[in-house]
Amino acid sequence: MKHLKLAAAALALITGPAWAQDSLTLGMVLEPPNLDPTGGAAAAIDEVVYANIFEGLTRFGPDGSVRPGLAESWDVSDDGLTYTFHLRSGVTFHDGSAMDAEDVVFTLDRARAEDSTNAQKALFAGIESVTAVDAVTVAVKLSAPNGNFPFNMAWGDAVIVAPETIGDAATHPVGTGPFVFSEWVQGDNVRITRNAEYWGEAPALAEATFKFISDPNAAFAAMMAGDVQAFPNFPAPETLAQFEADPRFSVIVGSTEGETILSTNNKAPNLDDIRVRKAIAHAINRQEIIDGAMFGFGTPIGTHFAPHNPDYVDLTGNSAHDPELAKALLAEAVPDGLSLRLMLPPPAYARRGGEIVAAQLRAVGIEVEISNLEWAQWLEQVFRGKDFDLTIVSHTEPADINIYARPDYYFQYDNAAFQALIEKLEVTSDPAERTELNQQAQRMISEDYVNGYLFQLAKTGVADARIQGLWANAPTQANDLTGVSWAE
Repeated sequence: MKHLKLAAAALALITGPAWAQDSLTLGMVLEPPNLDPTGGAAAAIDEVVYANIFEGLTRFGPDGSVRPGLAESWDVSDDGLTYTFHLRSGVTFHDGSAMDAEDVVFTLDRARAEDSTNAQKALFAGIESVTAVDAVTVAVKLSAPNGNFPFNMAWGDAVIVAPETIGDAATHPVGTGPFVFSEWVQGDNVRITRNAEYWGEAPALAEATFKFISDPNAAFAAMMAGDVQAFPNFPAPETLAQFEADPRFSVIVGSTEGETILSTNNKAPNLDDIRVRKAIAHAINRQEIIDGAMFGFGTPIGTHFAPHNPDYVDLTGNSAHDPELAKALLAEAVPDGLSLRLMLPPPAYARRGGEIVAAQLRAVGIEVEISNLEWAQWLEQVFRGKDFDLTIVSHTEPADINIYARPDYYFQYDNAAFQALIEKLEVTSDPAERTELNQQAQRMISEDYVNGYLFQLAKTGVADARIQGLWANAPTQANDLTGVSWAE
């Protein structure tokens, strides 16, 4: 018996590494509140399911380009009003049912319905009708031309779902992707396994586990111990130098679509006064926040636009650190003083950054009360309930300046001129005209001091040096595992 045990142990040692070559445990800071990307705003949902479990008509590539997804091609009518999508044939959902044009009709009609709970309902607002021409052809008629429509369809909020299974998607998602949902151990991890019936190229990984570790110290320990083999959005940038010096690991630094902002409730008492918002903007020292909260990783921004976008305008000078100007504006606007509530979600950039921002605001005479909220609380109280004064959050959706045209959005900015500008942008296809409109939009929200614009979130990841295919940049909020593998 003793010899059998030794033999079994030896076999385990031999076979263990080989087994590990087709499985991966990947760390994430936040656990998603649910797994339905068509019914939730949290980035963590897409970080699990985008391109892995669910797919859309189109999809984002790692370079931010829009690529074919479930639609292998599409045509646009001469008037720009009708997009005809040609679907891939033979695609099935994970429950074995066929994915066809009727599922696309259901998905888009559901997303644009009056009672839709889609967090990006605006993506579908311009759709006038969706028609199944045949089983693999869908015609989408728009109310106005929109050259950005294939881009909109690449968002995680636009993935194709089936009426038979969408009701359980929050806890048991069923898509068409290369991985099948296997298990969710709430508070700990989500596990997915390779889809043997996938229509496209099979992924190299047979299994992947998304492990939720919010504490930076625990994330560092998990990577060092090998309990987690990759952490694409690593929460402890102060330890990256240690990983860089260790040949077992690779450090992956790239950019994200994450505009990290001091979101401001534009309808809250005193914050509805541009002088107060301007004072807050000039009280902020961006570099101090980047250095203190992010250990130098991050690019200062002065508006809600990514610096790597060709249409970006550097407006940081419009809200340069000027505490004396901030004090003067506050003395004029609120001579009796000002006290504000700062609600902080769990990410390190928010918690660490919030302490620094609070100190900077106090230095110009603003009293700040900090409340640390869990993600579900933040979504309920701040995002949906609009019960806040200030908060810090990264908006990781791509090219999303159009959220400022939504008066009911959580920071409640209501500017008819800006709304008209975005309406014009949405029907403009000429690249030069779109650039001009994008730049006008950036200047307008900067000059209105809608929010405090802090920095573009860097993507700082750590991985086992043998892993290849992880995205360096984050053109959308995703941990796309379709091209991830272990080196031989």
